[in-house]
Amino acid sequence: MTSDLLHQILRRRAGAFCLVVLILFYVAAFFAPLLAPYATSDQDLTKTYHPPTGVVWQEGRLAVRLYKLVDPTCAKYEAEPGQFAPIHFWVKAPTYHFLGFIPVSHRLFGVEAPARLYLLGSDETGRDVFSRLLYGSRVSLTIGLIGILITTVIGLTVGGLAGYFGGVFDSVAMRGTELIMAIPGLYLIIALRAALAKYFDDSDQIFILIVVILSFIGWAGTARVIRGLTLSLRNRPFIYAAEALGQGPVTILWKHLFPNLFSYLIVTSMLSIPGYILGEAALSFLGIGIQEPSTSWGLMLSQVQDLKVFMLNFWWLLTPGLAIFITVILFNVLGDVVRDIVDPKLKTQV
Repeated sequence: MTSDLLHQILRRRAGAFCLVVLILFYVAAFFAPLLAPYATSDQDLTKTYHPPTGVVWQEGRLAVRLYKLVDPTCAKYEAEPGQFAPIHFWVKAPTYHFLGFIPVSHRLFGVEAPARLYLLGSDETGRDVFSRLLYGSRVSLTIGLIGILITTVIGLTVGGLAGYFGGVFDSVAMRGTELIMAIPGLYLIIALRAALAKYFDDSDQIFILIVVILSFIGWAGTARVIRGLTLSLRNRPFIYAAEALGQGPVTILWKHLFPNLFSYLIVTSMLSIPGYILGEAALSFLGIGIQEPSTSWGLMLSQVQDLKVFMLNFWWLLTPGLAIFITVILFNVLGDVVRDIVDPKLKTQV
């Protein structure tokens, strides 16, 4: 089923384009330590709000222009005539642990100090925006996948069992989902974040906390829909046959009901992932999400609320917002393509 779905996605231009671009995003996030020229906390206070450096072909190799600060009051830089720094590949770097345990002491590309390579400019402390964008994508992109996985598992279990058993279990489960759905999501997120924050110290724990909170408020809607679909399948002959063979509820749910719910689950997952990305961005933007020294797209946006960013046209600091916008659009378009494929009414369309 999965291979056939992938094949049909690739046959459609919009689906193939969105899928390829999203794969590239996730590959870049996975290899962020190798692709990023600098660490997220690598500062240079002499080059604050540095504009993106121009990349040119100089003397048979790629090089970047060198700039000088001509007006510190407005962070105005001008390119120095005839001054370039060559770009080196597979350059020596401070040792870091790729995937948490593989020691690596090189990065894909960079320039020799004191020159700096700012593909997307620098922020208020001279940190490379491009590097922080790559590292931030690891949080912003991963949180959607992990969140929807947790939501799907909880929603499938609660909704499936409620629809299968009915009775008291169904009533209690549905009242619980209605209670969660009745509470305004943003206020619930803020309350849970404030109540649980004292038990978490570092950024990794905060990341897990955010995933848990977003999943906690997201599974209720999935459970209600799964319950309704399960009720429609509960009295089918193949369910009675499975019961006659002595199969238990969990086996029936997993082997018989889940395959019939797969189409809905894959569509709702694609369309729900942007919600988790935007949820993390909103929390970090409000200052209750990912904290320094880690980074995420939402945290990067929260750091550009200063009016001078807009007054002085430091447009490169808004690239995290563009990254969020593109990612959300890609997931939504891909979700629409998948929905058209799995919809029985559209099966005959190419």
